[in-house]
Amino acid sequence: MKIALLNHGCAKNLVDSELMLGLLAQKGHQVTLDEKEADIVVVNTCSFIHDAEKESVQAILQLVNDGKKIIVTGCLPQKYKGELKKAIPEISGMIGTSDIKEIVEVVEHVANDKKYVEHVSEKPEYIYPENIERQQITVGASSYIKIADGCNYHCGYCIIPQLRGEYHSRTIENILDEAKELVAKGVTEIDLIAQDTTSYGIDLYGKQALPRLLEELNKIEGLGWIRIMYAYPSQMSDELIDTIAKLDKVAKYIDLPLQHCNAEILKAMRRPVMDYEVLIKKIRDKIPNVAIRTAFIVGYPGETDEQFKELYEFVKRVRFDKMGVFEYSREKNTVSYSMTEQVPSKIKKQRHKKLMTLQQKISREINESYVGKTIPCIVEGYTDDGVVLMRSEHDAPEIDGMVYASSDKPVVPGDIENVLIERADEYDLFGVLQ
Repeated sequence: MKIALLNHGCAKNLVDSELMLGLLAQKGHQVTLDEKEADIVVVNTCSFIHDAEKESVQAILQLVNDGKKIIVTGCLPQKYKGELKKAIPEISGMIGTSDIKEIVEVVEHVANDKKYVEHVSEKPEYIYPENIERQQITVGASSYIKIADGCNYHCGYCIIPQLRGEYHSRTIENILDEAKELVAKGVTEIDLIAQDTTSYGIDLYGKQALPRLLEELNKIEGLGWIRIMYAYPSQMSDELIDTIAKLDKVAKYIDLPLQHCNAEILKAMRRPVMDYEVLIKKIRDKIPNVAIRTAFIVGYPGETDEQFKELYEFVKRVRFDKMGVFEYSREKNTVSYSMTEQVPSKIKKQRHKKLMTLQQKISREINESYVGKTIPCIVEGYTDDGVVLMRSEHDAPEIDGMVYASSDKPVVPGDIENVLIERADEYDLFGVLQ
């Protein structure tokens, strides 16, 4: 019986999907990524915001239509448990966020035409299933490593702690073993992910251990770049900043979702109230040639025109290299859900557009500053007409821009080559391989 897997949501979910595929492969099950040829389809779902849920639900309904047996895993079952089964009774099985090790049992149960089965822990406690070889869905120049899961923060707009439980770090040894295996498979860039990478190790070692982890990863032969995703502003310690600055393999790229800059809004969001300009200046002073990515939420309940203007002026002054803007999404079971001053959708859209238009201008100017420079870029692949698809150290996979380079020599995905940048637009760079 063939099993397919569909993954929705973030890179952290992708790793969970690859772990489930690894568990199934270990038990000799035939796995495919083409749901058309499968009897059973596992849908790993996202429930971070309403739009993501909608996408996951539509995928499930389409599969019901196609007459597949469906096992739903991840955030949606964790959040809705009984409601989801009531809404879509055709679902054959469900697994919560911290129950992925049950996938083999659930698949075998469903394959034998048994009745509905579910494993959804009441209180999720995500412990990374070590000693399972991930079956990678994407094997390319870069690969994610999940260094922790769960979250101890309780931001006002976020449901993750309820879906993933408390923060749990993996040991440095286990992460290093996985990194070495990936490098042996040809991976050149490793992207470290968690709900918050900067809290890594506090639960295990009693203090922030990300600097130590980076030191160890930096020693791996054959590894090109190490990238840190999802940093938390108050955890950007001097030790961490100095470590990023001094280690040659650590990408000079900081992904620092700030969410807002106004003190009142930050307080309402339950985010650190601190002077972000001081922090950003420190990062830029200590790490030459650093690129900073951030994300903001517009239209949080109670956000006034003045507070939005403050955010707009902040973005204008600070000039982030990369920036995402999200319209506030009202999620049940979050503090902000019941806040009275909900911002009308129309205003959220206007603010989103205004901030993104400003950022596009900044982004183009920053990109144009690369023109005439030669920068190292990692090879991702090729287009049909022979253009080499690459990424600079300042671009994270799948979320930032690309470098399109012409070349008269053969290159292999994963190679890091120098590219002379000849032109730029808002998001991408164009150049020639040197």
